Amino acid sequence: MKAGIEDLVVHLQQAQQIVLITHIKPDGDALGSMLGLADILRQMEKSVLCYLEEPVPHLYRFLPGWQQAETSFAKVEEFVDSGGQDVLAVVLDCGDMARLGKKGPQLRKIHPFVVIDHHKGNNGFGDLSWVEPGRSSTAEMICDLAGAMGQHFSPAAATCLYAAIATDTGSFRYESTSSHTYRVVARLVDCGAQPGDINEKLYDSYSLGRLQLLQQVLATLELFADDRVAVISVSESMMADTGTTLEDTEDFINLPRVVESVQVAVFLKEGSNSVSVSLRSRGNVDVSQVAQMFGGGGHARASGFRQNGLALDAVRASLLPALVKELDC
Repeated sequence: MKAGIEDLVVHLQQAQQIVLITHIKPDGDALGSMLGLADILRQMEKSVLCYLEEPVPHLYRFLPGWQQAETSFAKVEEFVDSGGQDVLAVVLDCGDMARLGKKGPQLRKIHPFVVIDHHKGNNGFGDLSWVEPGRSSTAEMICDLAGAMGQHFSPAAATCLYAAIATDTGSFRYESTSSHTYRVVARLVDCGAQPGDINEKLYDSYSLGRLQLLQQVLATLELFADDRVAVISVSESMMADTGTTLEDTEDFINLPRVVESVQVAVFLKEGSNSVSVSLRSRGNVDVSQVAQMFGGGGHARASGFRQNGLALDAVRASLLPALVKELDC
């Protein structure tokens, strides 16, 4: 059921035990929103458990409170059982049930099940779903939610939420960045977020292995469709060679977009028996339409999907015609 911010305020104020959840392979917005909201709720003397299917990526381990993220589903079950009827689940920055991961069906059994998200393709899969596709980030929505509850931001919450907004707006470059986004960010800075320190940790803290991986990934750059589509890729052998993981490829997708002629950037990432694909665009190209053709989704300018059982070359071969068709629409 669709909900507004007022509905969420009522539920959050009434609940005493709250489970916060986000999508698999969490990014900056997912983690920053979760940790920031957790801090706000604890200020309200709520009992909060943050659940992730995987450990927090190294890139985001500077965020205050990251150690509190729980990866044991048994701990979630224990927390829910101890709350009886007074438990609320809040899912952040997640466009659909599949993105909740292996434990999604069990998590969905928690009621009420609230969804807070800004993805265009979100079908409102919660008992209550507050979805605003025009927002820059889920974190921006969390900031407004805190204001509606009369809560202030601690320096820790401000840091998490600032980092979330910065990453999901491409450092405030994407068109979803509004004047309201800047007003929210100004408030976070007033409350203790340090932009210089946060940006250094996000963008200027490469390990040697990550830099070497970037060198190899950029060497894969290919241009298609009259130089309008740029494709880069990373293989498991590259990561083994540099001692890195997919976590180390964060933000690589944005590099091909700087080529003047490029309208769509594609990043193919080889995993265990699967290839994950990130899409970024500029201009009028809606890459979410293409992602949906392959079972994915996201935003008009930033989307993705995953293909199982296929090699990098096969995924690229099937993807390119769809992108060209979207470009020529």
